[in-house]
Amino acid sequence: MHLIEQSPTVASSPRWHSPTQTALKRLLDVVISLGLLVILLPVFLVMAIAVKLSSEGPVFYRWKVVGRGGRPFTGYKFRSMVANADALRDRLASRNEMSGPVFKMADDPRITKVGAWLRKYSLDELPQLYSVLKGDMSLVGPRPPLVTEYERFSEYQKQKLTVKPGMTCLWQVSGRNQINDFDEWVRLDLDYIVRWSLSLDLAILLRTVGAVLAGSGK
Repeated sequence: MHLIEQSPTVASSPRWHSPTQTALKRLLDVVISLGLLVILLPVFLVMAIAVKLSSEGPVFYRWKVVGRGGRPFTGYKFRSMVANADALRDRLASRNEMSGPVFKMADDPRITKVGAWLRKYSLDELPQLYSVLKGDMSLVGPRPPLVTEYERFSEYQKQKLTVKPGMTCLWQVSGRNQINDFDEWVRLDLDYIVRWSLSLDLAILLRTVGAVLAGSGK
């Protein structure tokens, strides 16, 4: 897989350069993602049936995103929107509530009824556990942007991908629904990169569980 464009370097926690620390982070990723994929298999089947019966289209959405250093990869989510959602996005561009290259819309008409429920509890994100197990993502890290979004990033914004992207991050546990400035989102990602430690990852994971149980996703 080719690089779109190498992201610039950024001052980061010295722990990123520790083979022991990074190996432990990877071990945590593998153990938790594999365990959850096995435990949640019945839940996956129920959600897959719900998605399939609720609207036309595939069960999974093929998520074309960018990983560490600008490397594109395909992730997966449970489909929460109508099948032609990507084609309809340009029509909604004027209603974008996020400044910068990323699209965000609170009451997106493309979201299905089942999709809205999945998003509320972040259940649509669960297939990303496979990307974590595979090594494209980590449990914790900056969220990966779409390929089309990354191509519009400034050099400052590209710095968020000097580390492996994650399923959850500081942005997601810091009032993501209230943050509408993409540079503020990037600032939180860079703060994570600078301060990274295993204890910070665990703290973010615990806060994520609380956010999921509270149904604060959209």
